[in-house]
This record gives sequence, structure tokens and C-alpha cells, in this order.
Amino acid sequence: MTAAPLLRVLVWQWGRFGAGPRVGAELAAGLNALDGCEALLSLSTGAEIMRAGQPWRAGVALPVATYRNRIGFALRMIGRVLRQSRLRRRVAALRPDVAICAMPGPLDGEMASVLRALGVPFLVMVHDADRHPGDGFALQMVLQRRLIRRSSGLVALSAHVAARLEQQKLVRNRPLLISSLPPFVFGSRPPAPLSHGGGMRLLFFGRLLPYKGLDLLADALERGMPDGLSVRIVGQGPDCPELDRLAALPGVSVENRWVPEDEIGTLIAWADALVLPYREASQSGVAAAAIAARRWVVSTRVGGLAEQFRDEPMAILCEPEAGALRAAIAQMVRKPPALAAAPEDPYAAWGRTAAVLLEGIRRVVSMKREAVVPTGR
Repeated sequence: MTAAPLLRVLVWQWGRFGAGPRVGAELAAGLNALDGCEALLSLSTGAEIMRAGQPWRAGVALPVATYRNRIGFALRMIGRVLRQSRLRRRVAALRPDVAICAMPGPLDGEMASVLRALGVPFLVMVHDADRHPGDGFALQMVLQRRLIRRSSGLVALSAHVAARLEQQKLVRNRPLLISSLPPFVFGSRPPAPLSHGGGMRLLFFGRLLPYKGLDLLADALERGMPDGLSVRIVGQGPDCPELDRLAALPGVSVENRWVPEDEIGTLIAWADALVLPYREASQSGVAAAAIAARRWVVSTRVGGLAEQFRDEPMAILCEPEAGALRAAIAQMVRKPPALAAAPEDPYAAWGRTAAVLLEGIRRVVSMKREAVVPTGR
């Protein structure tokens, strides 16, 4: 039997903060671990995970200087033609067969133009099909949909997102792969929950935005805090009455600040359980981190969260209502689920996701090979 030819996959994600760069890095590492595949990672030189000196399972083949602020973004747009010419030469030197945008951002149109000029098909991993209230910038979804229309295939990180893409008529004749967001590993494996010997520690972590359900959490906790429960609200967002209400409750602390990449592991290790009182969600990077750290989770059953927690025995799901959320938190304190066994390889899920994606990637390449004539390769 003839082995499949080596497939060179360029994985790019040019964000500076948040989960995007880590998704790109982990996906590239997972693809590199597969036979017949070589992943080439492209990240922003300003990505926080690069500055933080995080351990890498995959090197960065194509570092790209992006921007630090709005002025830098405007200057980059002015010099876009010259930059694309340079980028084209750098990408051509890597000789990719296909590319994947690990999470869309404002500069991806540059890479899309370069790939089209080189005859390289690309896929887009779609995390959110709709803009959440207060999330991102005004043109975020306009740019994402423009990128999708130029792509050769899509990867939806939940069936919920896939259904929305179909409803928005963005799939059309493109291959659509449905995947999931594997667990995020931050640092070494923390001790088991409750090993500190005290009462239950509950953590809300992430951006403090309206769709995250801070009002539901405030309503739930104001109805009565379970005995011995300590709650931390940690993340960055605009000041709002819900944060003031939470901060006024005994046993609750609010830390409105950006959490550096190298602090996330310590923060999650502090917690016994995480709470996701979201009003809407496609999927959650916080959930992925909680699963990897073997933390209990209380989550509302909205969007793609039910899919993400479907096979997670340490999660308790409830309806997005204050009474149901309070009951779920009380249940977690009174009788938490049994601890799940720790996986031998915390990165194994990324390998499984990469293997599924690789099959779809090969289909996209085979479909495009005759239609697309490479130039400048």
C-alpha cells in the first residue's frame, strides 16, 4: 500500500492576546505528531504566549510583526501592498500545500490574498458565527464572513456554530468539518480539587462582558450563598452594576484586570470548580482549560456548551435562570460529581482533533489540486 504523500500545512493565527495563538500552536503541534503531515506555524511576534516564554510543542516557522495599537494598525494598512509582497515571498519559501486560519482576526485578508496568489487553498476554523454583545470590534463579523467566502473549506468548533453557518448561507459548496475545542493545558497538572482542606472555591474567569451572565450569577448568589463557599470573579471588562453587586456579597471578590498567560494555570489551580453562567456561547476556552485541569464546572446549557460538556462527568449543567444556577452551585457544594481519571497524555485530545481534521484537509487539497494552478512556488 502506497503511503500518502507528505502534506505541508501552514497554520496561522496573528492575534496577540487570548486563546487564538494557543489554538494555533496546539493545532500545529497536533498535526506535526501525525504521520504524513508537516505543520508550519505562523504567529504574531507580539503574541503574549511568545513573550511569556511558554514551552512549545511546535516551533514558529513564520513569525509576523502585526501591530500594538490603532495607530500601528492604520500604518500597517497604509503599507499593505508592500507587506503582502514580502509576505508572499516568505510563504512561498515554506511551500505549503494548504493553510488553516486557527481563529479569524482583522489581518487575515492579507494572508488570504497571498495564499490565493500562490494557489494555496485554505480553511477557516470558525469559533463564533455571531458576534457576542460587547465582544470584539464592530467589523469583526464582516471581516470573518469575507474571509469565509474566500476560503476553500470551513471547520466549525461545534454543531451549534455549523448550523448557524448554514443558516447564514456561508457554507455553500465548501467542505464543512465539525470539530470541538480540545482541553487547554496551562502549566503542570494542579492538585485535585478540595485538596487544600477548606471550603469549596468557585471561580468565574474570563472577559467580563454582558453575554457571560454576570447578572445571572449575581442574582443566584444574592439568593443565598452556600456555607463555606468562596467565589472569585477574575477577568477584564467594563465596570457595571453586576460587578458592584457581586463585590458587595460576603465571600465574593472581584478582580477586574487582564490575566497574563503565565498566571492562568495558577488561577485555575486555586479553584475547585469554575462557573460559566453564560447567556449565550459557541464554546468556551475557559471550559477547555477547566477540563484539562480536572476542575468541576457549573455551566448554563446554552449554545455549544452542552456539546462541549457532553462527555464530561465533572460538569453540572443547568438552564440560564438564576434559580437553576443557584441550585446547581448548591449541588456542587453539597455533593460534587466524582473526580474523572486524569489522562495519561494531556495533549492527546489535540492529536485526535488534528487526525480528524487531517482527513478533511486532504479532501480539500484533492478537490483543489486540479482547479488551482500554483504560481510563484
